[in-house]
Amino acid sequence: MTRVAPETLADFAALGADEIIDVRSPGEYAQDHMPGALSLPVLNDDERARVGTIYVQEDPFLARKIGAALVARNTADHIEKMLSDRPGGWRPLVYCWRGGQRSRAFATILSEIGWRVSVLDGGYQRYRRAVRQRVYDAPFPAPLILIDGDTGAAKTAVLDRVRALGGQVIDLEGLANHRGSLFGALTAPQPSQKAFESALAAAIDALDPARPVLVEAESSKIGARILPPALWSAMADAPRLVSSAPLEARAAYLARAYGDIADDPARLAALIERLQPFHARALIEEWRTLAADGALEALAASLMAEHYDPSYARQRTRFEPHVRGRFETQALDAESIDALARAVLEAMGG
Repeated sequence: MTRVAPETLADFAALGADEIIDVRSPGEYAQDHMPGALSLPVLNDDERARVGTIYVQEDPFLARKIGAALVARNTADHIEKMLSDRPGGWRPLVYCWRGGQRSRAFATILSEIGWRVSVLDGGYQRYRRAVRQRVYDAPFPAPLILIDGDTGAAKTAVLDRVRALGGQVIDLEGLANHRGSLFGALTAPQPSQKAFESALAAAIDALDPARPVLVEAESSKIGARILPPALWSAMADAPRLVSSAPLEARAAYLARAYGDIADDPARLAALIERLQPFHARALIEEWRTLAADGALEALAASLMAEHYDPSYARQRTRFEPHVRGRFETQALDAESIDALARAVLEAMGG
């Protein structure tokens, strides 16, 4: 058994382990974990809480004895099930919260089998420091360009197509699992802030610093996830490429893109109710009626004309000096999005 102490995300990537094993509790793993790590908890959430309570309120020795029995039992279960097919030359990297008793106990048993086990010195906290250094302390490593435009202008679809055409892209909404507006929540929950930052750090660390990277213009929050200040500052100063399309085309696109909300009338009605503080009662009632009637394109058009377009136009004024190109399309079908993405990619410099 050896101990490793990487400092940067690049150091982590260079470790060369065959597999990364997270032995923390399922709750700790769900909050955040190293990319690709397999969860093999040596204590589940209830067991961890029980041992911790005994340690604090009763007797540390008793807690260690009970904890050791639980760790041994759970480790045996993992070896017999999840690890039963690992070959003799397998080289796992094991970590827990601080690189302490849980990872050492698990790694010791695996080493006795003959596997070449490494333990992460400092555990998850060491990895977390590397993530924070990447997203909070280090400058953004590549030239940054934003794709901007009104609601419904298919910016995310353009971003995806630019990526498919070979452009360098970071999809912040994809990482945050949110489409970035009141109506942007997806069925699956957003990742934790730490998990969002881990995914963002990995995306940033994978960039080619010699090539521009396209990012969608966002506010400082995507749903409940907060953009790190260093990234937000870089985005505020970045050149912008602005796409535009007629209201009717945008409404038709949104009706297709937000089909998950359209298929859930109760959810749609609840979202409209959240707009009450900002608009007259008559307009809210109009939106309720359109939603109830399933008139999704008309609802999307009205929401953009009365709520989103005026709001974003006011915000966009302060970024006008950063606009480096404008692109207009009359439709937002697949062919039009492809043409728009090619024009954006060309403006980025290929």
